[in-house]
Parts: sequence; structure tokens; C-alpha cells
Amino acid sequence: MTAGGRTSTAEGDNDGPDTSGTRKTQTTRRGGGDPGSRGRTTIADGVVEKIAGLAARDVPGVHAMGSGISRTFGAVRDRVPGGSKSVTRGVKAEVGEVQTALDLEIVVEYGVSISEVSRDVRENVIAAVERMTGLEVVEVNIAVSDVKLPEEEEEEPEPRIQ
Repeated sequence: MTAGGRTSTAEGDNDGPDTSGTRKTQTTRRGGGDPGSRGRTTIADGVVEKIAGLAARDVPGVHAMGSGISRTFGAVRDRVPGGSKSVTRGVKAEVGEVQTALDLEIVVEYGVSISEVSRDVRENVIAAVERMTGLEVVEVNIAVSDVKLPEEEEEEPEPRIQ
């Protein structure tokens, strides 16, 4: 994707051969750095984290997001009047000008195929983030931190957004 049909490089123009021994890669800037653009759009890490968190929770087999400690504190915070449910719990994003990388920590329900749930989460997160932000998702790392057993009387499953 190019802004105004122009492409720039991450380390300046690539006019000649690279003699530094490092490889220059060509990247595209969306709305920034281009003299012909009409403005610059920046997307905060938290925006990408919210999109990814909602997309991950929407996958069947995902019981919750985050580690046990963060879910415990989150459950307490959710019950406090005026407290809000954190959709970014268990999600960490690193956002660049045109690319983003995500780390997710999930809890799966007992009996589901962890590899299938992970694949579905990865596909859903990539599709949602790329569609909504225009950023290229270069990686989605998923850590399964727990399995929710049927007899566990923990918190309620996190609601799926429809």
C-alpha cells in the first residue's frame, strides 16, 4: 500500500548499491512523510490491543485472556462500581509505521484442540487488525497459560462480542 503512489525506505532513499553490509528494506508510509499527503495518521498500541483482544475473545474455545494473576485482578476491577472490563488484558502490541506484532496470552476451554484454537485466534486477529488499521500484522505469538476445566468454579467466561 502506498500513500499518494510514492514509496519511501526505512533508512532513506535506496539510490545506489548497499555497501554497508546490511540490507535495506523498502517500506511504505501511510499518510506520513510524503510531501503529497494531506496529513498523518498514527495508531496507538492500545488501539491495536483492543482490536486484537476483541477478535481473540470471539473465537470459540477461548475461555479468557491473560494469566491467572491478571484475570484475578481484572475480575476484582470488573466488580468495582465504575470499573470497566479490560479488553486489552492478555494482549501486547508493538506498532510501527506500517507493521505491527502481537503477543497474546489465552486460556482455552478443556477438550478443545489447542492448535486449532490458536490457528483460529491468529487468523481472526490478523484479519481484524489488518482490516481496521491497514497495518500489516507480521506475527501473532500465542501463549496458552491455562486450561479451564469443567469443574472449576472460577470467573464466568468472557462474553463474545457479536
